[in-house]
Amino acid sequence: MEKIKVDIRGVEEKKLPSNIEAEQALIGSVLVNNDIIDEISSIVSSNKFFDPAHRKIFEVIENLNNKGMIANPITLKNYFENNSGLEEVGGIDYLVKLTRFSSSVKQSIDYAKIIHEMYVKRELISISENIDEESRNKELEKTGEGIIEDAEKSLFDLAERGNFSQSFLKFNQAVDQTIEMATKAMQSDRGIVGVPTGLTDLDEKLGGLHTSDLVIIAGRPSMGKTALATNIAYYAAKKLKDDNEKSSVAFFSLEMSSEQLSTRILSEQARIKSNDIRRGMATKEELDRYIETSRNIYDLPLYIDETPAIAISTLSNRARRIKRLFGLNLIVVDYIQLMRTNSKRYEGRVQEISEITQGLKALAKELKVPVLALSQLSRAVELRDSKVPQLSDLRESGSIEQDADVVMFVYREEYYLEKLQPKMNSMEYAEWQSKMNDIVGQAEIHIGKQRHGPTGKIHVEFEGMYTKFKDSTKK
Repeated sequence: MEKIKVDIRGVEEKKLPSNIEAEQALIGSVLVNNDIIDEISSIVSSNKFFDPAHRKIFEVIENLNNKGMIANPITLKNYFENNSGLEEVGGIDYLVKLTRFSSSVKQSIDYAKIIHEMYVKRELISISENIDEESRNKELEKTGEGIIEDAEKSLFDLAERGNFSQSFLKFNQAVDQTIEMATKAMQSDRGIVGVPTGLTDLDEKLGGLHTSDLVIIAGRPSMGKTALATNIAYYAAKKLKDDNEKSSVAFFSLEMSSEQLSTRILSEQARIKSNDIRRGMATKEELDRYIETSRNIYDLPLYIDETPAIAISTLSNRARRIKRLFGLNLIVVDYIQLMRTNSKRYEGRVQEISEITQGLKALAKELKVPVLALSQLSRAVELRDSKVPQLSDLRESGSIEQDADVVMFVYREEYYLEKLQPKMNSMEYAEWQSKMNDIVGQAEIHIGKQRHGPTGKIHVEFEGMYTKFKDSTKK
């Protein structure tokens, strides 16, 4: 028997989730007591009402309130008469009738939550219908992955709106947050209010990695950028685990595989050369220690994404997914120049990098987590006598420097001096060897920009065989 296709969209629209009584009760309460608007403004707005008349009435109430005017049946009648449309919302009789549904502030908040809940369900239906429509589109204008990414963003945005968070704060609320932040800093072990890096002097200089900040670690190849980022990611994840916090660290590794990254972390923690493990040259005692270390960090809340040339939109959606499922404390990106955009409108790489850094900064603000992103430096460093990096050395430096809240450079003089080794037994060799002895294993982190505090240089130690940065013993 042939199936009969029936278009039920019209029927479905009639059954869209709504609660007209809650809408009436809330509007009536607001018309009697305008102070209720302050209590519900973070929960509902005019666009969340289902009934078109209620949507229009509440929009006028919002407009009057924004102008500092009283919103009641009389002022609404005057407004509608000046702008027409009174009959469209039921006339003055309906406005007066609504006031009979008025209730207490507490009940009004409950009604507002009901209206919001119905709105969320309608939005979910809209998102699902949009997925269905795009998935059936045979033109293939958008890939399946693109549809998933758009759907995830829509769902995340909808979930965030469900937190009743406001886009603005009164000054006293901002002051309260500042006091809370200062109190947390005083109560913490080292005065750290942000995500700790595990390096004492760096934490002291930065106060940790702050929420909503874009933090750049830049350096030439072989300086240890990835090692430093890995050290920070591991320390942040371990602290979450030790503190039993339900959150995680997301590491987007565009250059190294997840296996390479985990090998680095295990090598660092077990203090065994990763190369010895790979070549089967580790002793039994070292291998036992390696396995024991892996057990200790097996359930570390660290998620690694090894997608090469990942697009900023894809990275953002995956970060949103991790936050939704596991909580999120820190995002690490290794590194910016390996990322791409979905847009083909850019003529040069500079514009594309600008969109990427703006996207990373926007993601940090949206998810309220620090984003730690690595960046290469231009070859200009190699052409100078002084190899100490500076802000102008950033590749496509304009956008990176502008969007970043913190820019720090990793510099190891040992790397450059090693290349200048003179002939053995020469007069220059003794001088070179003396200087090498002073700087071997030493590294510097130069803070070239910081919106929240001072710039400056920090001395750390670098154990190359374990790819590990640690506090300097030289003070």
